[in-house]
Amino acid sequence: MGTTLENSFVHLHVHTEFSLLDGLILTNEMCNFCSESGMPAIAMTDHGNMFGTIEFYQNATKAKIKPIIGCEIYLAPFSLQDKKRYPGRRNATHLVLLAENDLGYHNLAKIVTRGNLEGMYYKPRVDLETLEEFHEGIICLSGCVAGPINEWLLLDDYQKASEMTARLAGIFGKDNFFIELQDHGIAEEKKVFPQLIKLAREHNLPIVATNDAHFLTRDDHEAHDVHICIGMGKMLADPTRMRYSPEVYLKSPEEMRELFKDYPEACDNTLRIAERCNVTIKLDSTATDKYPQFATPDGSPREEYLRKVCEEGLVMRYGQERVDNDPVLKERLDYELGIINSLRFASYFLITADFINWAKEHDIPVGPGRGSAAGSIVAYAMKITDIDPLRFGLIFERFLNPERVSPPDVDIDFCQARRQEVIEYVRRKYGERSVSNIITYGTMGAKSVIRDVARVMDIPYGEADRISKIIEPGPGVTLKKEYESKEELRALIESNETYMELWKYATRLEGKVRNVGVHAAGVVIGDCPLDEHVPLTRDNEGGVVTQYDMGAVTEVGLLKMDFLGLKTMTMINDCVKYIRMVEDPEFDIYKVPLDDKPTLDLLNRGDTMGVFQLESSGFVETCKRYGIQKIEDIIDLLALYRPGAMQFMDDMINVKKGVKEAEYEHPLLEKVCSETYGIMIYQEQVQNAAKLLAGYTLGGADLLRRAMGKKDPAKMAKERAHFIEGCEKTNGIEPELAGKIFDKIEKFAGYGFNKSHSACYGHISYWTAYLKANHPVEFIAGLLSNEMNNTDKLGVFITEANKMGIEVLPPNINHSQIKFAPEQLPSGKWAVRYGLAAIKNVGGGAMEQLIEERSQNGPFQSMEDVCNRLDSKSVNKKILESLIRAGALDWTHEPRRALFDRVDLALSGASSLHKDRAIGQGSLFDMAFEAPPPAKKQILADWPKTQKMTDEKELLGYYFCGHPLDSMRGVIDADRYTKIGLLDDLETEDLQRSHQMAGMVRALVPKMSKAGRKFAIMMLEDFTGVTEVLVWGDTYDKMMAADPPVETGGFIKARVRISLDDRSGSKRVSANAVIPISGRKRSLSDSGPLNVIMSPTRHDYGDLENLRDILTRYPGSSPVILTVKDTLGHLAQLELGERFRIRKCPELDAELSIYN
Repeated sequence: MGTTLENSFVHLHVHTEFSLLDGLILTNEMCNFCSESGMPAIAMTDHGNMFGTIEFYQNATKAKIKPIIGCEIYLAPFSLQDKKRYPGRRNATHLVLLAENDLGYHNLAKIVTRGNLEGMYYKPRVDLETLEEFHEGIICLSGCVAGPINEWLLLDDYQKASEMTARLAGIFGKDNFFIELQDHGIAEEKKVFPQLIKLAREHNLPIVATNDAHFLTRDDHEAHDVHICIGMGKMLADPTRMRYSPEVYLKSPEEMRELFKDYPEACDNTLRIAERCNVTIKLDSTATDKYPQFATPDGSPREEYLRKVCEEGLVMRYGQERVDNDPVLKERLDYELGIINSLRFASYFLITADFINWAKEHDIPVGPGRGSAAGSIVAYAMKITDIDPLRFGLIFERFLNPERVSPPDVDIDFCQARRQEVIEYVRRKYGERSVSNIITYGTMGAKSVIRDVARVMDIPYGEADRISKIIEPGPGVTLKKEYESKEELRALIESNETYMELWKYATRLEGKVRNVGVHAAGVVIGDCPLDEHVPLTRDNEGGVVTQYDMGAVTEVGLLKMDFLGLKTMTMINDCVKYIRMVEDPEFDIYKVPLDDKPTLDLLNRGDTMGVFQLESSGFVETCKRYGIQKIEDIIDLLALYRPGAMQFMDDMINVKKGVKEAEYEHPLLEKVCSETYGIMIYQEQVQNAAKLLAGYTLGGADLLRRAMGKKDPAKMAKERAHFIEGCEKTNGIEPELAGKIFDKIEKFAGYGFNKSHSACYGHISYWTAYLKANHPVEFIAGLLSNEMNNTDKLGVFITEANKMGIEVLPPNINHSQIKFAPEQLPSGKWAVRYGLAAIKNVGGGAMEQLIEERSQNGPFQSMEDVCNRLDSKSVNKKILESLIRAGALDWTHEPRRALFDRVDLALSGASSLHKDRAIGQGSLFDMAFEAPPPAKKQILADWPKTQKMTDEKELLGYYFCGHPLDSMRGVIDADRYTKIGLLDDLETEDLQRSHQMAGMVRALVPKMSKAGRKFAIMMLEDFTGVTEVLVWGDTYDKMMAADPPVETGGFIKARVRISLDDRSGSKRVSANAVIPISGRKRSLSDSGPLNVIMSPTRHDYGDLENLRDILTRYPGSSPVILTVKDTLGHLAQLELGERFRIRKCPELDAELSIYN
């Protein structure tokens, strides 16, 4: 900076958007404002955090403005550990701290960290002891009217104010503590101002002027007012809400000098402080000095140990003979290791391999790879990835480019259920405070900001929703773009002054940080406690997270890893466990053949329900059309089945099937993309084309690919000239042809996909297809086990199991495991038993205790036995009632209703037994009353079948004792109908076509629109779920005039349009046509034989004995037919002999209600 400028000024108290829902200033705006106003520096002092520090530092440097790193901290009245209110005192007061130098920056980070990790009580508070510990290198300003000195002045206690002044001056030193003066026209400020001047003189302290800026210009005051209301959940018209002075904006030097003209030294001191503050933050994403340094087991240098591990891994992957005789392997390994070691990334690879292999050794499923890391033979040899980069033509430079150095980025998919175990291992290895999750900043999106602003303006929800629905959902959408491109939106906004005001505020608030969250996968690993490098905070669940986001953490040079949880890996792991238990103890999913015919046949017939990434209806049709012959075809389809790239699908299929020939502008292009039938679908093909045709290095070709993706005209003109020159120099290609080739490559580059990533996920898709084709029972058990918290999906997958000929047995506390599991039927056939933890309202912990008790002491004998053997924590009233309603106690051969009515009695008796055991009387009572059988009582009819079905659907997601749609099985579950349970899985491309649905009308509610048009809301149910269907206008009229009429309980098919509800994110269904279809009605006549229905999955030999006893109690002349029906719809009927003929009566109906 150099000299003091008489007419300048530096703002030292500024709140950016990172003072969440309080500050409105963007860091780039304020830096540009300072540059334009001649202010040489500016401070960022957000409330209790340093979230925006790196962004601010970068923007200030770019604007050639000195960044002053600061924070307005919260000071506790006493110790930060005292988390209680003190009458007459604030919970926290405010102090502004500014980092004078690098030590001050590190100490500031420690102060802010301690407040967030240890001092949280409404706000992240610190105490005076913390300030004493970390005061070095910090300049302190005494704060706004909420400061610790002003707290006493406002209470008219000048003595205490003086004592606090002395204390703070003693902590920071008289040269580093400034009395802060503000004048926003507020009465409290007027009161304390002269007393602050007096205190400064008495204690010989300097004064400094600030403006507590919360918004950029005076014109932003109203928008900021709206911002505050959104944050506090208040209405603008609320007279009791908090309001800010219109003066808290970023004033010009002239305005500040005028405001404090009587105290010019207060303004001069802002420049002196700025002169003193010189913090340098080293930003280098490629630096490795903050990485933990991997300790090699043998003490050898890391680079040597890395080579040793890789050479051993190469033999393990390829075999000794190939390693000895294939020079390509050694050349590739030497090349990669040379780059890795020259960039000092050896520790990175060793650390990554260490925790991945720890996970594998502890049976935690790990994905085969993800992203560009699969292009590295080093990663493959170290078992970081499981995809052979040579076989699949994957490029190392796509992962680590020596010509554009950036840190390696290995994303790892772990089993979702056990991902946290891997993170805990890393915490233990590198230190609890050296490992942290990463923060994210949630912003106010285009659609949501409209609703937020409308709410505080008290605009009716329907009106705000009407505006919001015109705006497209998704990333990259802005209000400005939508307004410019949509006439309908402009007309609506301009039709109403209130809407125009709403739009004005919304456009100013759009994109501002609204809240913070935790990155779904990002983990930082440091070489020491992380608050040595970055400030920390806690998430909503108490976990430690960095205050810097992913980008900032990388810029600071910390080691960042993505520990992703992939549910499919958990599912695969469950399948593998079941296969080892049932079929093959040595089964290994990584060793399955990649050309398995049953797997390829399954894909080609479109039987992809449950297959990773190939489930959507669009993919089903694509698989059928494409004709999958090898795993490379799956990899290609995953890359191609995306918006934009799909335009090349027909060409690829036609070339593949010989309908047309591929076109190559030059023979070398055939080498690049013959395997993908003349279409460049991969980024790696763009790189190879540039290398072969124009002589690029693969690293240089990666830079070309990036430039093409960014579509920068200036860069593209430069690259085009370079490419044309290279083509002529390398292969003698004429400039005109080279230009055409460049244009073609550029076109494909816009849609090209990362082949490494596609290859990784292609393997997961293949594995799940292999499991479904070759181990269907275990596949279904694993699939269901990983949707246990989603009863809608359970219904879909149980229906799929039935289509595959696999029975899913109802829950049974004497047979079920925690998860869904294979179970062998008496016939020898394998089925899947419903998992206890999947039953709503019972909880996994309670069921684990139940299963543990069962395994130690044998099956339960009755409901009372369950209660007696388990404490009330394992089986309380709600859990027991849910188990009964779900049919998990049907093995007792008692009606569910009878069991349900006896729950209180059973629990009461068990409670007495448990108390007796607790005081030492257990042995006597246990012998006499271990599990008293239920007393014989009056026969109680079971609940109606409709109620039992409703309970099962609610608690299990599926009907087991029957289905209201059974008479239409084979009709409404036909493949041509879109399944309700799969609506949420439909991709954007799937929404663009018409769909057919079929099912039973559960409810039909006529409505009237505001315009007087009739419409209806129809609840439609198929075998997979229930959804709401809107029936409008002419469609409604035709539906109501149909013959037979559409009514509740009837069956229909409909042509529908499916769209995304931008507010809820769910799918919305509207009918274009509704047509009744006839169903077979079951006769309810009392005449004729009595039909008793039993299920081999729900009933056992004890039920047959029970049925025999019931029938013989009611002798008569009516014949009895026993129908045995499984869940797949197969049935057999047997007319019982004459000695079982019965007399129909209400008493018999009551006893048989347990079966019918």
